[in-house]
Amino acid sequence: MRLGRLTILACSMSLASSAAWAAPATTSGSVALALAGVVAPYLPLPAKEKKAVAAFFNGDSNVSYASKIIVTADKVVCRASNVDITSRSCALTFGGNTHTVKGSEANAIFATEALAGVPPDGAAGTIYETLSKLSCTLDPKVINDKAGGGADCSFEPGN
Repeated sequence: MRLGRLTILACSMSLASSAAWAAPATTSGSVALALAGVVAPYLPLPAKEKKAVAAFFNGDSNVSYASKIIVTADKVVCRASNVDITSRSCALTFGGNTHTVKGSEANAIFATEALAGVPPDGAAGTIYETLSKLSCTLDPKVINDKAGGGADCSFEPGN
């Protein structure tokens, strides 16, 4: 009887651990700006918003865009092979469309996901990082204050 209870407890703890990885996560400041900065070029945003995000990410906080900018993606799945070390790609899904990037652009997204705390997963010679329900808000007025604020993101890692 005691062994059965321990088994149930162990399984419950394992499930709780798995659920913790899928719990919503947040990041702010420079990491949030970086996450928005590497994802925004591939999303269907107005040109002025893409230009503003690119300027912020390139270190220019004096941008003449006043409204908040929202960067969203349904899912971002990055893969890097530890067998074919030249193979790396990311698939960005938004509104039913998927855009795939490879090479250095994929590497930048992969590395930024890791910086944001997305846990890696692996299978058969491939390392994965996946996030879903990405939503980043950039506030140009706050970013321009240069006090560390103005960029916030939320996402679900590993989905």
